[in-house]
Formats: sequence, C-alpha cells, structure tokens
Amino acid sequence: MGVSMEESELLKNRKEKIESLKTDGIDLYPGGIIEVTATTKAIIARFGDMDKDTLEQLDERFILAGRLMAVRNFGKATFIDIQDREGRIQSYVRKDTVGEKVFSLFRRLDIGDIISVAGKVFKTRTGELTIEADEIKLLSKAVRPLPEKWHGLTDIETRYRQRHLDLIVNPKVRETFYIRSRIIQSIRNFMDERDFLEVETPMMQPMAGGAMARPFKTHHNALGMDFYLRIAPELYLKRLVVGGMERVYEINRSFRNEGVSTFHNPEFTMMEFYQAYATYEDLMVMTEELIAYISQKLFDTLTIDYQGTQIDLTPPWQRITVKEAIIKYCRIEADVLEDVGKAVGFARNLGLPITGKEPLGKVIMGIFDEAVEENLIQPTFITSYPIEVSPLSKKSTDNPGFVDRFELYICGKEIANAFSELNDPADQRERFLMQLEARKAGDEEAHEMDEDYVGALEYGMPPTAGEGIGIDRLIMLFTDSASIRDVILFPHMRKK
Repeated sequence: MGVSMEESELLKNRKEKIESLKTDGIDLYPGGIIEVTATTKAIIARFGDMDKDTLEQLDERFILAGRLMAVRNFGKATFIDIQDREGRIQSYVRKDTVGEKVFSLFRRLDIGDIISVAGKVFKTRTGELTIEADEIKLLSKAVRPLPEKWHGLTDIETRYRQRHLDLIVNPKVRETFYIRSRIIQSIRNFMDERDFLEVETPMMQPMAGGAMARPFKTHHNALGMDFYLRIAPELYLKRLVVGGMERVYEINRSFRNEGVSTFHNPEFTMMEFYQAYATYEDLMVMTEELIAYISQKLFDTLTIDYQGTQIDLTPPWQRITVKEAIIKYCRIEADVLEDVGKAVGFARNLGLPITGKEPLGKVIMGIFDEAVEENLIQPTFITSYPIEVSPLSKKSTDNPGFVDRFELYICGKEIANAFSELNDPADQRERFLMQLEARKAGDEEAHEMDEDYVGALEYGMPPTAGEGIGIDRLIMLFTDSASIRDVILFPHMRKK
C-alpha cells in the first residue's frame, strides 16, 4: 500500500510521541489483569431508554474496553468515542474527576489506541447516553494512525488486503461476519435437529474427486506422495454411509484451482451432507426448509432483497428440467436438444467454443450455462442433468441418458447441487472409465478412476441422497453482498 506524504508525516509524529511517552516512563503495553464488566451494546440496551433523572439515581459503575475512535476537546473536559466488538459509546472525561496526572496522560493518547474507561452512566443535554469516566487506562498503543480519509474506508483493494482496517472503520463489514457466523450456527442447529452427525474428512487427498474441477497439487515429503487439496469431501462422506453412518454432514473448506470472480474464490466453504434411504426429491424439500429456516430464524422474514431485487423464499419453489429451461429461455424447439448437429450449431451461434466432438450432454450444459442461468432469479430447482456431466449420480429410471439430480439457482447463481447417489459399483466403474476417456480428450476437470471408492461401494451402500450447499454464496444473499470477497474474511488477491 502506497503511503501519502500526509500519512508519513502523521506516522513520524506518532513515533515521536511514543518516544516521549517512553521517556516519561509510561508503559505502552501493560500486562496484568484487565477487568471489563460491560460492553457498549449491553449498556445501550439496558439504559438507552431511561430518562436523565432516572439515570442520575443510579450508582452502578461499569468498565469498558475498546478502541479510541473520536476525540472532541473542550478545555478541561473532553468527549470521546470508544468502540468495542459490539458498537460505540460516548464517554465524558473531566480533569476534575480523573485527576491531573491521568488527564494529562489521556490528552497524549491518539485515535486508534486501545483503552479502558470506568464510570457511571448519564445522559447529556442532547440526550446521548454517556459514560462519565472516573478512570481511564492505556491498554495498547497504536503506532500507525488510522488515516482520516478512511472513515468509511471505500477502496475495495485496500479493504480486502487490510481487512483489519476494514473491520475497524466499517461497522457494516463487522456485522456481515457476525451474520455469517450466525447463519453457520443455524445450519448446524437445523442439521442436528434432524439427527445428522457432523464429521471431518481429509483436506489432503491422494486423488482429487467428488466434483468436476481442477485441483491444487502438493507433495508430502515423508510419504513420498503427491496429494491434492480437496475439491469436495463427497467420496469420503459416502464411505461413511457405507460404514453405517446414515446421516452425516461436513461444513468444509474446499479448493478449486480456477478463476477468481465475484462468485468464485479458490478457497471456499460449503456444507455437504448425505442421507441414507432418501432421494434427491427428499433433499429438494429439505433444502427449501433449511433456507426458509435460516431466513425466518435470523431475519424474521421469507422475503429478502438482493442487489435491488426482491427474492421470495416461501416454499415450494419452481422445479424445471434442464431441457425445459433451455426451451423456455432460449425460445427454441425441443428437437434442437435431441440432435447433436443442431445443438452444436445453436451453441456456436451463442458464441461457445464448441469443437463438435463433445457429447450431446456437454453441449446441452454449455447452452444452459451461457443462456439460462442468469434468468433464474427466484429460487428454482433445475433437474434432469445429462449423465456425461454427472459421474456420481444415479441414472433416471425413465430416461437413462439423464440422472436424478438437481441444482438450486437463486439470483442467477448456483447455490446447491444434489443427487440420488450412484450406489451400483459396476455402473460407477463404467462412469469413471467414461471420465478417463474425457480426460484423454483434454478435459482437465474430469474424474480419475478411484478403485478404492469403487471397492467401498462393493460392500453395499444403501439408497442415499447427497447435497452440497455453497455457504459463501448463501451468505452473500442474506447480507446483500455483491462479491464473494465481501463474505470471506481474507480473500485471495493477486500479488502487488
């Protein structure tokens, strides 16, 4: 980050002040016990509605700690703002009350310093709830100043690269991450209530599987083996179902070596879960219930606004097949999607880089991704995916070229992916072989053969349905965030 002349002058002055404080024997980073008896939010919640006279009758004393965020000097008295994890409150510091020694030290403090303030609560003439300080302590000195122009820090690049500053000066950003935590907690509550067991599976895997994506590769020296950062926990979670753990879920970090965009980060969070004796249709209902549960529990509504569009989360949601969606939004005849030549021609007209060697299913999905996704604004389940792009899904009994799978779209983006799991080991081996052919033809995202997983299936996996839900994208919706980087504390950035 470039430093302006003004900022370097401020830093120089700050360092000179620090040396002067040290010379006077002031401990800038004192140790020992730190007593904090209240937060800003607790004080405001308890006393915010009380009138001036009632507050004057109270004799309770509180100790708060936080960051000094504003100073307004009036000679022998000063108003300051102190900010803790829950918000801000004003404090009134008088020389007569705290004593000359403390007051003179206090006047040498800077915005950004970490302090504690102790005293009683009162209301000013303008009705602002305030702590009347009878004691003030320096807990940690800030060497670097918070540049004035960063009040309401707006430079996107700086916000992501220096999230600590972003969190200090932008209360809305802090709120986003508190909401994120509450959403994940409510997901856990929902799953636990339905008798799902939370588990952990390996992040480093000897084979990248469970999704069609490019992996990150690393090497383990002691074992002399290459490993891949997981692109999905799927194949491990399904081994657990084989082992008799009939309902499992994992809120997991996954990694995909792909492009970065407003909806893609190379490292992301999803919840993946598996339920024995269920089908993908059962999971559609459960997905509606889960997202409606979060919305109702945390926001007390089933209607949210995302980037100016009102989204109605009231179940049931629209259900439509891949082909029906293409016919509807591309306004084409059904026969275009039955003939490879016609489908390739239509895909090329859309500007897609189609060679003509792709199987029909791949061409159909190319058309869908290009022309349909962006139209799926209200919650929509897309079903009946081509077998070529679904190597782990069970074939549809009435249409063997397609599988029992759905993807959930909201605001034109995929939020969840689920299917009735393929549990026939012979069919699974065939699908892996089909994927190997695709790899030989240059598809870097195709699955490798996983004999160990096929071996696990040979012990018998009950009829099972599984699903992955993009947690970051879900949080984007509920916090009205335009970019995935707004809901990931430390998103990946290109080196400067």
